[in-house]
Amino acid sequence: MNNPLKGVIFDMDGTLFSSNLNFAKIRAQINCHPNEDILDFVARQDRAGQLRSEQIILDHELADAHQASLLPEVENSVTTLFNRDIPMAIVTRNCHQATQIKVARNPLPIDLILTRDDAPAKPDPSALLQIAQQWQIAPQQLLYVGDYRYDIEAAHNANMQACFYAPLALPEYAQRAEYIIQCFSELPALFQDYVK
Repeated sequence: MNNPLKGVIFDMDGTLFSSNLNFAKIRAQINCHPNEDILDFVARQDRAGQLRSEQIILDHELADAHQASLLPEVENSVTTLFNRDIPMAIVTRNCHQATQIKVARNPLPIDLILTRDDAPAKPDPSALLQIAQQWQIAPQQLLYVGDYRYDIEAAHNANMQACFYAPLALPEYAQRAEYIIQCFSELPALFQDYVK
C-alpha cells in the first residue's frame, strides 16, 4: 500500500503548460543523435560547442515560453490543492529564463520552482530531494506528476511516488508509475487522505 501523500511536485512542459518544443529540430541543429538525451549531449561537448548548442536550445525555449498556456483543468486542480494547504512545487528540465516567462504568463499558486539551472536535470533526483528536505517531508510521501519517462524515473530515483499524466495514448512505460491520470481533474482525489 502506498504511503499517504503529503505534497506534490509537478513537471512543467506537457504537464502544467502546453509546449511546442520541437526536439527533433533542436537535435538536428546541434547535431545530436535522435536517440540521445539533448542535455547529456551538450554536457559532453567542448566549451565552444556547448555555448553554441545552449544558445540554440535557449532560443527554442524562449520562443515556446511566449506561446505556452495552461493545460485543461490544471488551474482548477492546483487551486483545489492550494486551498487544502497541500505543499506544491515545480521541477523542470527547462531553463530558468523560459520557466519564468511561462509562470508569469500563466500564474499558479506555486512559489517553489527548480529548473535545470538550479539542480541537475531529471532523471537525476537531486531537485526532488532538495524539495523534500526543504519541506521536511519523507520522499515516500511525495508525488511527482509528469508526462514523460524521465518524470517516472526521477520520482523513483528520489524514492517518491510517480503519477503519469497521459491525456492521449498510454506509452508502455506508463505502467511503471504508481498512478495514471488522463485528466488533471483526477489529481485532487489522490490526496483524499491528506492530513496536514
